[in-house]
Amino acid sequence: MKILLVGEYNRAHKFIRDGLIALGHEAVVVGLTDDFKKVDVDIKIEHNFTKGLRKKLKILLFNLFKIDLHSLSVKKQIHNLKDQLKGSDIVQFINESSFLCQPKTEIQIFDLFLSWNKKAFLMSCGTDYISLKYAFDKKFKYSILTPYFENRLDQSNFSLGLKYLEPDFVKLHEHIYSHIKGVISSDLDYSIPLRYHPKHLGLIPHAINVDVLQFSPLKIEDKIIIFHGINRQNYFKKGNDIFDKALAIILENHAEKIEIVTVESVPYAIYKNAFDSAHILLDQVYAYDQGYNALEAMAKGKVVFTGAEQEWLEHYNLEEDTVAINALPNAEAIAKKLEWLILNPDQLVEISKKARQFVEKEHHYITCAEQYVKIWKANSSLNF
Repeated sequence: MKILLVGEYNRAHKFIRDGLIALGHEAVVVGLTDDFKKVDVDIKIEHNFTKGLRKKLKILLFNLFKIDLHSLSVKKQIHNLKDQLKGSDIVQFINESSFLCQPKTEIQIFDLFLSWNKKAFLMSCGTDYISLKYAFDKKFKYSILTPYFENRLDQSNFSLGLKYLEPDFVKLHEHIYSHIKGVISSDLDYSIPLRYHPKHLGLIPHAINVDVLQFSPLKIEDKIIIFHGINRQNYFKKGNDIFDKALAIILENHAEKIEIVTVESVPYAIYKNAFDSAHILLDQVYAYDQGYNALEAMAKGKVVFTGAEQEWLEHYNLEEDTVAINALPNAEAIAKKLEWLILNPDQLVEISKKARQFVEKEHHYITCAEQYVKIWKANSSLNF
């Protein structure tokens, strides 16, 4: 079978591709690289207007004439790559807006891929209309919109993704959903809003290539090292401000027992090397489930503060604080969990082992790829 995976966030499609290839299929990823993270794709669409004079020109033309140079550039590049992007049995889009273009252009790009290939599917992986509407309606007890509701972020802050509620993006959502065979959610933060949607084909956990992520048993010889990686654009959305407050509390009480390592907005290769020596990793607050950074850190044996809500515990039949630590939007609560681990280092070692075992069991890239193939096959008339 030939599969075209359209768009990339972190390594979501990359690891699915790895699993599909291991199963004997032909698979490639086409997309923009993920901003400063510099994530590789097989077929690269250049992001030509992110800085310097080009960025200024893009902003000027859009403000004056509503001409989006990025959208025009992406569409032209995709046209020029037609021979590499046609003829797949399955084309799967990572998001309703896979190329960060204007909604009208995203519709045109979607239609191109649909005309060049056979069956189209969608991942719910990253902010989209349904997940954001669910959060906006406050159906989650907390979400990425909590900082907005608490007036810590203005609605103009693009990291919130409020654009997905605008009429043009709603039209994009409706157009895509009317043409896809179905949508597959990648974790509970997306499957919960989709739970009763007729197009939802189920949850397939984020695929992790555990073969390239070496597990290192935790060694606690002196201080406990806490790693805090910050993407400044998402500082409030990810709850980094709450982590900073929790770290301040811990420093006040246990400074002699810990070392804090902080990195900010670095490429992924540098990021993952920076946390190699850490025992604890602070990932994100406003989540029910884990994303890629958390899962890869868990696979390497880190104890991760991330989304690990009751719904997640029930879904995977786990006990609290055995695989990951649920990072609540409360600095005192996070500090209390950190203190528990600092004073009980044996717990760190035990959680570290179970974290790796969990990722191997539930997120193995080949197992996840098998699930995708099964769903694609069950929801199309193709024989493969």
